[in-house]
Amino acid sequence: MKRTLFICVVFLNALYGAAQTTIPLSGSAYSHPGGETKVYFLAAHTGRLQVQLKGRSSQAVSVIVSLDGAGEDTTIRLGAVSDYALISGGSFEVVSAGYHFISLKPAPGGHLPEISDLMLSGPAAEGVLFNNSQYKGAPATHLTYTVPGDSAAAWFYSEVSVPREADHSPNAYYETNGFDGGYMGIQLNSAKERRIIFSVWSNYRTDDPKQIPADYAVNLIRKGKGVFTGEFGNEGSGGHSHLVFMWKPGVTYKLLVRAKAAGDHTIYTGWFCGPETGGWRLIAQWDKTKTGGKLLSHLYSFVENFGDNGEDYFTARYGNQWICTPSGNWIELTEARFSTTANKVKHPRFDYGAGATAGMGRAGTASDDADKTQGWFYMFSGGFKQVNNLAAGSTVRREAGGKAPVIDLAALPVE
Repeated sequence: MKRTLFICVVFLNALYGAAQTTIPLSGSAYSHPGGETKVYFLAAHTGRLQVQLKGRSSQAVSVIVSLDGAGEDTTIRLGAVSDYALISGGSFEVVSAGYHFISLKPAPGGHLPEISDLMLSGPAAEGVLFNNSQYKGAPATHLTYTVPGDSAAAWFYSEVSVPREADHSPNAYYETNGFDGGYMGIQLNSAKERRIIFSVWSNYRTDDPKQIPADYAVNLIRKGKGVFTGEFGNEGSGGHSHLVFMWKPGVTYKLLVRAKAAGDHTIYTGWFCGPETGGWRLIAQWDKTKTGGKLLSHLYSFVENFGDNGEDYFTARYGNQWICTPSGNWIELTEARFSTTANKVKHPRFDYGAGATAGMGRAGTASDDADKTQGWFYMFSGGFKQVNNLAAGSTVRREAGGKAPVIDLAALPVE
Protein backbone atom coordinates (compact mmCIF):
# COMPACT_ATOMS: atom_id res chain seq x y z
CA MET A 1 0.00 0.00 0.00
CA LYS A 2 1.46 3.36 -1.02
CA ARG A 3 0.53 6.80 0.23
CA THR A 4 1.67 10.12 -1.20
CA LEU A 5 1.86 13.21 0.98
CA PHE A 6 2.09 16.64 -0.66
CA ILE A 7 4.03 18.38 2.06
CA CYS A 8 4.19 22.02 2.86
CA VAL A 9 7.21 22.45 5.14
CA VAL A 10 6.29 21.94 8.78
CA PHE A 11 8.72 23.86 10.95
CA LEU A 12 10.26 22.62 14.19
CA ASN A 13 7.51 23.82 16.47
CA ALA A 14 4.91 21.71 14.64
CA LEU A 15 4.56 18.56 16.73
CA TYR A 16 2.15 15.63 16.87
CA GLY A 17 0.97 16.57 20.32
CA ALA A 18 3.15 13.94 22.04
CA ALA A 19 6.68 13.67 23.32
CA GLN A 20 9.17 12.82 20.59
CA THR A 21 12.34 10.80 20.38
CA THR A 22 15.03 12.32 18.18
CA ILE A 23 17.40 9.90 16.44
CA PRO A 24 20.52 11.46 14.88
CA LEU A 25 21.49 9.82 11.61
CA SER A 26 25.17 10.26 12.49
CA GLY A 27 25.15 7.14 14.66
CA SER A 28 22.14 5.11 13.57
CA ALA A 29 22.00 5.39 9.76
CA TYR A 30 23.63 3.20 7.12
CA SER A 31 23.78 3.85 3.38
CA HIS A 32 22.83 1.29 0.75
CA PRO A 33 23.08 1.03 -3.04
CA GLY A 34 20.53 3.07 -4.92
CA GLY A 35 20.72 5.90 -2.41
CA GLU A 36 18.69 4.16 0.31
CA THR A 37 19.39 4.96 3.96
CA LYS A 38 18.28 2.74 6.84
CA VAL A 39 17.92 4.26 10.31
CA TYR A 40 17.83 1.70 13.14
CA PHE A 41 16.11 1.86 16.51
CA LEU A 42 15.17 -0.60 19.26
CA ALA A 43 11.45 -0.60 20.07
CA ALA A 44 10.21 -1.68 23.47
CA HIS A 45 6.52 -1.40 22.54
CA THR A 46 4.19 -2.12 19.64
CA GLY A 47 1.59 0.20 18.11
CA ARG A 48 1.49 3.20 15.83
CA LEU A 49 4.67 5.09 15.09
CA GLN A 50 4.65 8.60 13.62
CA VAL A 51 7.77 9.58 11.70
CA GLN A 52 9.16 13.02 10.96
CA LEU A 53 12.35 13.99 9.15
CA LYS A 54 14.54 16.97 9.91
CA GLY A 55 16.01 17.90 6.57
CA ARG A 56 16.73 20.41 3.85
CA SER A 57 17.35 20.37 0.11
CA SER A 58 18.60 22.77 -2.54
CA GLN A 59 16.00 21.43 -4.97
CA ALA A 60 12.62 19.71 -4.96
CA VAL A 61 12.88 15.96 -4.11
CA SER A 62 10.66 12.99 -3.39
CA VAL A 63 11.43 10.53 -0.59
CA ILE A 64 9.86 7.11 -0.07
CA VAL A 65 9.57 6.30 3.65
CA SER A 66 8.80 2.81 4.97
CA LEU A 67 9.17 0.67 8.08
CA ASP A 68 11.57 -2.26 7.71
CA GLY A 69 11.52 -1.76 3.94
CA ALA A 70 8.23 -3.61 3.53
CA GLY A 71 4.47 -3.12 3.65
CA GLU A 72 2.94 0.32 3.48
CA ASP A 73 5.10 3.29 2.60
CA THR A 74 4.73 7.03 2.27
CA THR A 75 6.11 9.25 -0.48
CA ILE A 76 7.10 12.74 0.62
CA ARG A 77 7.40 15.56 -1.88
CA LEU A 78 9.66 18.28 -0.52
CA GLY A 79 10.30 21.64 -2.17
CA ALA A 80 13.63 23.44 -2.04
CA VAL A 81 14.40 24.73 1.48
CA SER A 82 17.70 26.17 2.70
CA ASP A 83 17.03 25.80 6.45
CA TYR A 84 16.40 22.57 8.29
CA ALA A 85 12.70 21.86 8.62
CA LEU A 86 10.56 19.15 10.16
CA ILE A 87 8.70 17.12 7.56
CA SER A 88 6.00 14.51 8.16
CA GLY A 89 7.10 11.04 7.06
CA GLY A 90 3.91 9.11 7.70
CA SER A 91 2.57 6.68 10.27
CA PHE A 92 3.40 2.97 10.57
CA GLU A 93 2.42 -0.03 12.69
CA VAL A 94 5.15 -1.66 14.79
CA VAL A 95 3.96 -5.23 15.40
CA SER A 96 6.83 -6.53 17.52
CA ALA A 97 9.38 -5.28 20.02
CA GLY A 98 13.03 -5.41 18.95
CA TYR A 99 15.17 -3.73 16.33
CA HIS A 100 13.47 -2.04 13.36
CA PHE A 101 14.56 0.46 10.75
CA ILE A 102 13.05 3.35 8.85
CA SER A 103 13.95 3.15 5.18
CA LEU A 104 14.49 6.42 3.27
CA LYS A 105 14.69 6.01 -0.50
CA PRO A 106 14.88 8.65 -3.21
CA ALA A 107 12.31 8.47 -5.98
CA PRO A 108 13.67 6.81 -9.14
CA GLY A 109 16.32 9.01 -10.72
CA GLY A 110 16.44 11.33 -7.70
CA HIS A 111 18.44 11.69 -4.51
CA LEU A 112 17.78 12.10 -0.81
CA PRO A 113 17.70 15.52 0.80
CA GLU A 114 20.18 16.34 3.55
CA ILE A 115 18.65 14.72 6.64
CA SER A 116 20.14 15.14 10.11
CA ASP A 117 17.56 13.47 12.36
CA LEU A 118 14.43 11.38 12.57
CA MET A 119 11.71 12.20 15.10
CA LEU A 120 9.54 9.35 16.33
CA SER A 121 6.32 9.69 18.31
CA GLY A 122 3.28 7.60 19.16
CA PRO A 123 2.82 4.50 21.36
CA ALA A 124 5.64 2.55 19.66
CA ALA A 125 8.10 5.39 20.26
CA GLU A 126 7.89 5.13 24.03
CA GLY A 127 11.19 3.92 25.45
CA VAL A 128 12.86 3.68 22.05
CA LEU A 129 16.64 3.12 22.21
CA PHE A 130 19.19 3.97 19.52
CA ASN A 131 22.86 4.67 18.93
CA ASN A 132 23.55 8.38 19.44
CA SER A 133 27.34 7.97 19.46
CA GLN A 134 29.62 8.61 16.50
CA TYR A 135 30.83 5.00 16.48
CA LYS A 136 28.94 3.03 13.82
CA GLY A 137 30.84 -0.24 14.17
CA ALA A 138 29.35 -3.19 16.02
CA PRO A 139 30.36 -3.55 19.68
CA ALA A 140 33.16 -5.94 20.53
CA THR A 141 32.41 -8.97 22.70
CA HIS A 142 34.90 -10.90 24.85
CA LEU A 143 35.20 -14.16 26.75
CA THR A 144 37.87 -14.29 29.46
CA TYR A 145 38.64 -17.87 30.44
CA THR A 146 38.83 -19.20 33.98
CA VAL A 147 42.11 -21.01 34.64
CA PRO A 148 41.76 -23.52 37.51
CA GLY A 149 43.73 -22.61 40.62
CA ASP A 150 47.15 -21.12 40.05
CA SER A 151 48.00 -23.29 37.05
CA ALA A 152 50.96 -21.94 35.09
CA ALA A 153 50.24 -21.84 31.36
CA ALA A 154 53.16 -22.36 29.01
CA TRP A 155 50.87 -23.26 26.07
CA PHE A 156 47.39 -22.06 25.06
CA TYR A 157 45.45 -24.05 22.45
CA SER A 158 42.02 -23.27 20.98
CA GLU A 159 39.82 -23.77 17.92
CA VAL A 160 37.55 -21.43 15.98
CA SER A 161 34.97 -21.57 13.19
CA VAL A 162 33.07 -18.71 11.56
CA PRO A 163 29.53 -19.65 10.42
CA ARG A 164 28.52 -18.91 6.83
CA GLU A 165 25.98 -16.34 7.99
CA ALA A 166 28.86 -14.03 9.01
CA ASP A 167 31.20 -14.83 6.15
CA HIS A 168 30.21 -11.77 4.08
CA SER A 169 31.10 -9.28 6.85
CA PRO A 170 34.56 -7.69 6.44
CA ASN A 171 36.53 -5.71 9.04
CA ALA A 172 36.17 -8.62 11.44
CA TYR A 173 38.76 -9.98 13.87
CA TYR A 174 37.87 -13.32 15.44
CA GLU A 175 40.56 -13.40 18.09
CA THR A 176 41.10 -16.78 19.73
CA ASN A 177 44.32 -16.93 21.77
CA GLY A 178 44.53 -13.69 23.69
CA PHE A 179 46.86 -13.33 26.65
CA ASP A 180 48.32 -10.60 28.84
CA GLY A 181 50.69 -8.95 26.37
CA GLY A 182 49.52 -10.31 23.03
CA TYR A 183 46.91 -12.05 20.92
CA MET A 184 46.31 -14.39 18.00
CA GLY A 185 43.32 -15.09 15.77
CA ILE A 186 41.79 -14.99 12.30
CA GLN A 187 40.76 -11.85 10.45
CA LEU A 188 38.39 -11.10 7.57
CA ASN A 189 39.82 -7.98 5.93
CA SER A 190 37.93 -7.89 2.64
CA ALA A 191 36.35 -10.08 -0.01
CA LYS A 192 39.85 -10.79 -1.33
CA GLU A 193 41.95 -11.01 1.84
CA ARG A 194 41.91 -12.93 5.10
CA ARG A 195 44.68 -13.20 7.66
CA ILE A 196 46.07 -15.16 10.57
CA ILE A 197 47.23 -12.54 13.11
CA PHE A 198 49.81 -12.87 15.89
CA SER A 199 50.93 -9.72 17.73
CA VAL A 200 52.85 -9.02 20.93
CA TRP A 201 52.78 -5.72 22.84
CA SER A 202 55.80 -3.97 24.29
CA ASN A 203 55.69 -3.22 28.01
CA TYR A 204 56.55 0.39 27.19
CA ARG A 205 53.36 2.44 27.15
CA THR A 206 53.04 4.32 23.87
CA ASP A 207 50.88 4.28 20.73
CA ASP A 208 53.93 5.09 18.60
CA PRO A 209 56.27 2.10 18.06
CA LYS A 210 59.09 4.52 17.16
CA GLN A 211 59.13 5.69 20.78
CA ILE A 212 59.85 2.25 22.25
CA PRO A 213 63.35 2.24 23.86
CA ALA A 214 65.68 -0.56 22.81
CA ASP A 215 65.50 -2.26 26.20
CA TYR A 216 61.68 -2.49 25.85
CA ALA A 217 61.69 -3.75 22.27
CA VAL A 218 59.72 -6.74 20.97
CA ASN A 219 62.21 -8.41 18.64
CA LEU A 220 61.47 -10.91 15.90
CA ILE A 221 63.41 -14.16 16.26
CA ARG A 222 61.95 -16.00 13.27
CA LYS A 223 58.82 -16.13 11.13
CA GLY A 224 57.03 -18.68 8.96
CA LYS A 225 57.05 -18.84 5.19
CA GLY A 226 55.01 -16.06 3.61
CA VAL A 227 54.45 -14.27 6.92
CA PHE A 228 54.61 -10.46 7.05
CA THR A 229 56.18 -8.94 10.17
CA GLY A 230 56.51 -5.36 11.34
CA GLU A 231 55.54 -2.86 14.01
CA PHE A 232 52.08 -1.79 15.12
CA GLY A 233 50.78 1.19 17.05
CA ASN A 234 47.66 3.20 17.95
CA GLU A 235 46.54 0.58 20.51
CA GLY A 236 49.75 0.32 22.44
CA SER A 237 52.73 -0.75 20.35
CA GLY A 238 54.79 -3.80 19.62
CA GLY A 239 55.55 -6.50 17.07
CA HIS A 240 52.96 -7.60 14.51
CA SER A 241 52.89 -10.65 12.24
CA HIS A 242 50.28 -12.00 9.86
CA LEU A 243 49.87 -14.64 7.21
CA VAL A 244 47.51 -13.91 4.33
CA PHE A 245 45.42 -17.07 4.27
CA MET A 246 41.93 -17.55 2.78
CA TRP A 247 40.39 -19.51 5.63
CA LYS A 248 36.88 -20.81 4.96
CA PRO A 249 33.56 -20.49 6.79
CA GLY A 250 32.23 -23.54 8.59
CA VAL A 251 35.71 -25.05 8.86
CA THR A 252 37.46 -25.50 12.19
CA TYR A 253 40.95 -24.01 12.59
CA LYS A 254 43.43 -24.63 15.39
CA LEU A 255 45.70 -22.04 16.98
CA LEU A 256 48.50 -22.49 19.50
CA VAL A 257 50.63 -20.01 21.46
CA ARG A 258 53.67 -20.82 23.57
CA ALA A 259 55.39 -18.67 26.22
CA LYS A 260 58.89 -19.65 27.34
CA ALA A 261 60.83 -17.80 30.02
CA ALA A 262 64.29 -16.57 29.03
CA GLY A 263 65.69 -14.68 32.00
CA ASP A 264 63.95 -11.30 32.17
CA HIS A 265 62.46 -11.99 28.72
CA THR A 266 59.63 -14.18 27.41
CA ILE A 267 59.73 -15.88 24.02
CA TYR A 268 56.25 -16.02 22.46
CA THR A 269 55.57 -18.33 19.50
CA GLY A 270 52.36 -18.74 17.52
CA TRP A 271 51.29 -21.61 15.23
CA PHE A 272 48.24 -22.18 13.03
CA CYS A 273 46.69 -25.38 11.63
CA GLY A 274 43.82 -26.12 9.27
CA PRO A 275 42.68 -28.82 6.86
CA GLU A 276 44.51 -27.00 4.06
CA THR A 277 47.86 -26.54 5.80
CA GLY A 278 49.08 -30.15 6.01
CA GLY A 279 49.93 -29.70 9.66
CA TRP A 280 51.05 -26.88 11.93
CA ARG A 281 52.49 -23.71 10.37
CA LEU A 282 54.70 -21.26 12.22
CA ILE A 283 53.42 -17.69 12.18
CA ALA A 284 56.16 -16.00 14.19
CA GLN A 285 58.38 -16.11 17.26
CA TRP A 286 58.90 -12.92 19.28
CA ASP A 287 61.31 -12.01 22.08
CA LYS A 288 59.62 -9.66 24.55
CA THR A 289 61.79 -7.85 27.09
CA LYS A 290 60.99 -6.67 30.60
CA THR A 291 58.59 -9.53 31.36
CA GLY A 292 60.37 -11.12 34.30
CA GLY A 293 60.02 -14.43 32.48
CA LYS A 294 56.23 -14.30 32.76
CA LEU A 295 54.22 -17.10 31.14
CA LEU A 296 50.65 -16.92 29.78
CA SER A 297 47.90 -15.32 31.85
CA HIS A 298 44.56 -13.50 31.41
CA LEU A 299 43.50 -15.77 28.53
CA TYR A 300 40.64 -14.50 26.35
CA SER A 301 38.92 -14.45 22.95
CA PHE A 302 36.86 -11.77 21.24
CA VAL A 303 34.75 -10.75 18.25
CA GLU A 304 35.66 -7.32 16.90
CA ASN A 305 34.33 -5.15 14.06
CA PHE A 306 37.18 -2.72 13.30
CA GLY A 307 35.28 -0.82 10.57
CA ASP A 308 32.08 1.22 10.39
CA ASN A 309 29.97 -1.59 8.94
CA GLY A 310 28.09 -2.24 12.18
CA GLU A 311 24.99 -3.11 10.20
CA ASP A 312 26.74 -6.40 9.35
CA TYR A 313 26.47 -9.45 11.59
CA PHE A 314 29.61 -10.82 13.26
CA THR A 315 29.78 -14.15 15.01
CA ALA A 316 32.16 -17.02 15.66
CA ARG A 317 32.26 -20.25 17.64
CA TYR A 318 35.16 -20.91 19.98
CA GLY A 319 35.96 -24.31 21.42
CA ASN A 320 38.35 -26.88 22.82
CA GLN A 321 40.36 -24.40 24.89
CA TRP A 322 43.27 -26.02 26.74
CA ILE A 323 46.40 -24.89 28.51
CA CYS A 324 49.51 -26.96 29.07
CA THR A 325 51.77 -26.40 32.07
CA PRO A 326 55.59 -26.30 31.80
CA SER A 327 55.62 -29.88 33.12
CA GLY A 328 53.35 -31.05 30.26
CA ASN A 329 50.02 -31.30 32.11
CA TRP A 330 47.05 -30.41 29.86
CA ILE A 331 44.08 -28.61 31.52
CA GLU A 332 40.77 -27.92 29.76
CA LEU A 333 39.15 -24.47 30.09
CA THR A 334 35.35 -24.69 30.11
CA GLU A 335 34.29 -21.48 31.88
CA ALA A 336 34.50 -17.85 30.75
CA ARG A 337 33.32 -14.40 31.80
CA PHE A 338 31.51 -12.32 29.18
CA SER A 339 32.12 -8.61 28.52
CA THR A 340 31.40 -6.11 25.75
CA THR A 341 32.33 -2.58 24.63
CA ALA A 342 28.63 -1.74 24.23
CA ASN A 343 27.77 0.99 26.69
CA LYS A 344 24.48 2.80 27.33
CA VAL A 345 26.29 6.15 27.17
CA LYS A 346 29.45 5.76 25.07
CA HIS A 347 28.19 3.21 22.53
CA PRO A 348 24.49 2.37 23.00
CA ARG A 349 24.19 -0.79 20.94
CA PHE A 350 22.12 -3.72 22.16
CA ASP A 351 22.72 -6.33 19.45
CA TYR A 352 25.32 -8.51 21.12
CA GLY A 353 25.58 -11.66 23.17
CA ALA A 354 27.32 -14.94 23.91
CA GLY A 355 26.62 -18.42 25.16
CA ALA A 356 27.48 -22.08 24.70
CA THR A 357 26.21 -24.82 22.41
CA ALA A 358 26.26 -28.57 22.82
CA GLY A 359 28.53 -29.08 19.83
CA MET A 360 29.78 -27.63 16.57
CA GLY A 361 27.34 -29.83 14.67
CA ARG A 362 24.62 -27.32 15.50
CA ALA A 363 26.22 -24.71 13.27
CA GLY A 364 24.22 -26.21 10.44
CA THR A 365 26.83 -26.27 7.71
CA ALA A 366 27.90 -29.40 5.87
CA SER A 367 31.59 -28.54 6.12
CA ASP A 368 31.68 -28.27 9.91
CA ASP A 369 34.38 -30.75 10.87
CA ALA A 370 34.76 -30.19 14.61
CA ASP A 371 34.43 -32.87 17.23
CA LYS A 372 30.65 -33.19 17.59
CA THR A 373 30.91 -34.34 21.21
CA GLN A 374 32.44 -31.23 22.69
CA GLY A 375 30.77 -28.00 23.77
CA TRP A 376 31.47 -24.66 22.11
CA PHE A 377 31.30 -21.05 23.19
CA TYR A 378 29.89 -18.52 20.76
CA MET A 379 29.76 -14.72 20.58
CA PHE A 380 27.89 -12.38 18.25
CA SER A 381 27.42 -8.67 17.64
CA GLY A 382 26.01 -6.29 15.06
CA GLY A 383 23.37 -6.77 12.41
CA PHE A 384 20.55 -5.25 14.49
CA LYS A 385 19.15 -8.76 14.92
CA GLN A 386 19.21 -10.53 18.24
CA VAL A 387 19.12 -8.20 21.23
CA ASN A 388 21.70 -8.65 24.01
CA ASN A 389 21.04 -12.10 25.42
CA LEU A 390 23.70 -11.98 28.13
CA ALA A 391 24.64 -9.29 30.60
CA ALA A 392 28.25 -8.15 30.86
CA GLY A 393 29.94 -9.94 33.75
CA SER A 394 27.92 -13.12 33.26
CA THR A 395 29.63 -16.51 33.39
CA VAL A 396 29.33 -18.92 30.46
CA ARG A 397 30.16 -22.63 30.67
CA ARG A 398 30.55 -25.13 27.85
CA GLU A 399 30.53 -28.90 27.92
CA ALA A 400 33.93 -30.46 28.49
CA GLY A 401 35.35 -32.52 25.67
CA GLY A 402 37.76 -34.29 27.98
CA LYS A 403 40.27 -35.10 25.25
CA ALA A 404 43.47 -33.07 25.26
CA PRO A 405 44.98 -31.97 21.93
CA VAL A 406 47.27 -34.55 20.37
CA ILE A 407 50.29 -32.44 19.45
CA ASP A 408 53.94 -33.40 19.33
CA LEU A 409 55.11 -30.16 20.93
CA ALA A 410 58.76 -30.95 20.37
CA ALA A 411 58.20 -31.40 16.63
CA LEU A 412 56.39 -28.09 15.96
CA PRO A 413 57.98 -26.23 13.03
CA VAL A 414 60.33 -23.34 13.75
CA GLU A 415 61.54 -22.72 10.18
